[in-house]
Amino acid sequence: MENFEFVSPTHFVFGRGAEEQVGAKLAERGARRVLLHYGGRSAVESGLIGRVKASLDAAGVACVELGGVRPNPEVGLVRQGVALCKEHGIDWVLAVGGGSVIDSAKAIAVGAHYAGDVWDFFETKQPTDDVLPIAVVLTIPAAGSEASKNAVVSNDALQMKSGYPNNAQRPKLAFMNPELTFTLPEYQTAAGITDMFCHLLERFFDDVGAVPVTDNLNLSLMKTVRAEAPRVMVEPDNYDARANIMWAGMLCHQGLAGAGRHEDWATHGLEHELSALFPHITHGAGLACMFPAWMEYVHGENPTRFAFYGREVFGLAPTGDVDADALSAIDETRAFFASLGMPTTLAELGVGEGDIEKMIPTLRANKGEPFGSFKKLTMDDAREIYRLAL
Repeated sequence: MENFEFVSPTHFVFGRGAEEQVGAKLAERGARRVLLHYGGRSAVESGLIGRVKASLDAAGVACVELGGVRPNPEVGLVRQGVALCKEHGIDWVLAVGGGSVIDSAKAIAVGAHYAGDVWDFFETKQPTDDVLPIAVVLTIPAAGSEASKNAVVSNDALQMKSGYPNNAQRPKLAFMNPELTFTLPEYQTAAGITDMFCHLLERFFDDVGAVPVTDNLNLSLMKTVRAEAPRVMVEPDNYDARANIMWAGMLCHQGLAGAGRHEDWATHGLEHELSALFPHITHGAGLACMFPAWMEYVHGENPTRFAFYGREVFGLAPTGDVDADALSAIDETRAFFASLGMPTTLAELGVGEGDIEKMIPTLRANKGEPFGSFKKLTMDDAREIYRLAL
C-alpha cells in the first residue's frame, strides 16, 4: 500500500425529500446569501429549483441565481459566476444538478476571492484554501463530484478541457434524493453509470501490486454498479436500484476506492480531449469507446490483473491462458457498456482519423509526456489508442 492522504468533509443528507432540508442545513452553517447554480430548463420545469428556493426563503437565506450550465461546463459561465459572487457578497455556492453543474460551482467557489482569472487554477494547478463553501443537490449520479476534490472545466477559446484537484473544494453538504433521478433520460442514465464504472477502472489498474482492502472495496462497487444498472434501465422508478446507483456513484470517485494506489487516469485524459474538441460528446459515451481501446493497448503490461478483474467482476472462469482471459475481460467490459446503449466506437460519435492530430497538442499540454501509471504512454501511444477506438 502506497502512502496517501484522504480528506472527506462532506455531510450527506440522503433519501426521500432530502432537498427540502437545504435551507435549514445551510442556515445552521451560517449561510446568508448563496449563489444558486444550475443547468437548463429541466431543473426549473420540474419544480426542483422552486422547491429549493422555497426552502432557502423559509430559512431566511437569500439567493442569486445563475443557470445555463451545459454538459462539459465552460469557463465563460464560471467567470460570470465569479463576478456575481464578488458583486453580491456570496458566502456559499449551491449547485443543483449533476457533475457539470457541480464542477462549474467548484470553479466559481475557487475564483470568488481570487484577483486574477479563474482559469489560472486549471492551468497551473496552484493550491488555495480560500474557497467558498459548496453545497450540492444531486440530480444525476455519474461524476461523483458531490464528494470529490476534482473539477473539470472546458475553455472553448483554447479548445481545452482541464481538471483542477483541491481538497478545499470538496462540497461541505450533499443532498441526495434518488427520486430526483427517476425521470432522467435513458441515455443520460447509461452515460452516468459508465462514467462511475470507469472511475473505478482508473483506480484498479495502475502500477501498484495488490492492495486488498482498497481492491475489494473497488471490486464490490464494480459488481454493485453492474448488478443495478440493468434494473435502473428497465425500471427507472425503482427507488432501491436508483439509491444504490446514486450512493455507489459517490463512492466511486470520493477517493476511498483508490486509497494506497497510484491510480492511472490516462483514459480520462484521452477522453477529455474528445469532449473538448466536440462538446456535444457526453463524457460517459466517450469513455465507453476509449476505455476498452486503452485496455486492449496496455493489457500486456499485467494480463494477470485483467484476468483477475474478469473473474471477480464478470465471473469468467480461468482457461489456463492468462492473456486470453485478460482479453475476455476486456470484451466483457465493452459488452457491458454496449448493453446500456453506449457507443462502442468513436466513429459512432462522428470522430474520424483526421481528428486525432487535433487532440494531441492539448493532450500533451494537459497530461505531459509520458502519462499514465499502468503503462507509461507517449503521444504516439495516444495516437494508437485513438485509432483502436475508431
